[in-house]
Parts: sequence; structure tokens; C-alpha cells
Amino acid sequence: MTVLPPVHAPRQWRPTPLLQATFALHVGALGLLALQPGLWPWSLGALAANHLSLTAVGLWPRSRGLGPNWVRLPPTAAAGQIAITIDDGPDPEVTPAVLDLLDHCDARANFFCIGAMAQRYPELCRDIVRRGHAVENHSQHHYHHFAILGPRRMAREIATGQDSLVAVTGQRPCFFRPTAGLRSPFLEPILARQGLYLASWTRRGYDTRNRDADDVVRRLTTDLAAGDILLLHDGNAARTAAGQPVILAALPRVLDRAAAKGLNTITLRSTLDRPPL
Repeated sequence: MTVLPPVHAPRQWRPTPLLQATFALHVGALGLLALQPGLWPWSLGALAANHLSLTAVGLWPRSRGLGPNWVRLPPTAAAGQIAITIDDGPDPEVTPAVLDLLDHCDARANFFCIGAMAQRYPELCRDIVRRGHAVENHSQHHYHHFAILGPRRMAREIATGQDSLVAVTGQRPCFFRPTAGLRSPFLEPILARQGLYLASWTRRGYDTRNRDADDVVRRLTTDLAAGDILLLHDGNAARTAAGQPVILAALPRVLDRAAAKGLNTITLRSTLDRPPL
């Protein structure tokens, strides 16, 4: 299989104001301990408060406190466009039906695939690309504790996922989404070295646990507007009371409502010739 060249070279990592303040606080706390050892409770308290703030920001998937984060399409690409993102696949039962729905609506989507699942179902992952969609990186194993991995193991999860998806599809991912969108300060430097962008979402339907397709549609389409990035799941999909994967019940209605508003679906990577957020 021919492997496509990288779309983007490694990016330069720039610490955010929050991280710059964190570095300064740690240096200051060490200096204070050296000059006034008796003030160690104050130093420890300041560091603990700082780490709590970092944790809170990492638990907020749409925050930009730890680095760049695509929660919407870039303004230059957002006129009349939205992005559908689909996580946790490929799934041998659900993904083919999702692809058929997208074909029927002439829609494009972004599949954030797990590397190990792509290796298990390579032809299905290749079919995603053949039908005009984008395959992006959702890590190699989708560990639920991804956000608390150390930097070396986190980098290995991302790099292995990247290699797996390239080997299976020939398409080099441009975006990364961590498990549940949770992350730590280690993530952005790793993504910058890989030339990857962090992609979050504007709105989500919670369709891995929400069995009510009507509620999922409501969450995704209320005040739906150009530039929105929507999150659904083909892997780990919840089931309706009738046993249907929620995405299959919700996606056609989401696409119909988008079309009624004159909105088209695009891949995230198609916007990369424009400045990212």
C-alpha cells in the first residue's frame, strides 16, 4: 500500500499562559523553600492549588488552557460548513451502516479510529477512506486512564496509533482526540512533535450512554450553526429500547436538520490550508 506523505510537519510547541504561570510558580516555590524553609506549607499549598487547576482544565475537553484545541471549525472554513466526528471505531456491525447512511446523504465525516480496532478490521477502515471520509487518530488502545499516562507512554500510544492507521489506510491522520477528550499538560508537546492537532467538539449527544435518540438529536442540533463540530460514536454505541445503535437512529435526522439549515459536512483536514484555531 502506498503511504501518503505527511500533511503537516512538526509544529513548534508554545506553552500557554497557564503553563507559563505554572513554570514560574514552581521556580518561585523552590526559591522560597531555599530562602525560607519554614514557609514550606505556603509553597506546598500554592503548588497543590496549581495542580488542581491543571487537572480541572484537563478534565474540560473544550478548554484551550493546555494548548490549541479545535472546538469549532476555523472561521475561514466555517461558512455553511459543519464537521461530523465519529469516535471509537471501526465497529464491524455499526460502521458499515453509518457509511451507507453518509453515502445516502452525500455527507462527509471524520472517523477517530482506535489503532488496535483498525488492525482488527483493516478492510473496514480502508472502506472509510475509499468512501471519501477521513480517518483520524484516537490512540492505539483507547485507555480510559489515557490522561494520567506519563509523557513517554502517552507519546507511544499516540505514535503507535498513528503508525497503525497509516499502515492500514495509507492516510496519515492530521488530528488526535484523546479518550473522552481528557488530557494532561504532556499532550500538546507530543502532538506538536507529531504534527497533529487536538480536536474536541462544539456539541455532543452522549450517545455511548444515552439510549434516547430523540435526546441525542436535540443535543446535537439545537442552535446548530456553521462551524460546529459534532460528536457521535460508532464504537461503544448505546442501544435504543428497540436495540438499534443510537447513532443509526440519530444520524439521519441530524443530517436532515443540517441540510434544512443549508449546512454541508466537511472533513477537518480539508480546512488545514487555512489557519487553525
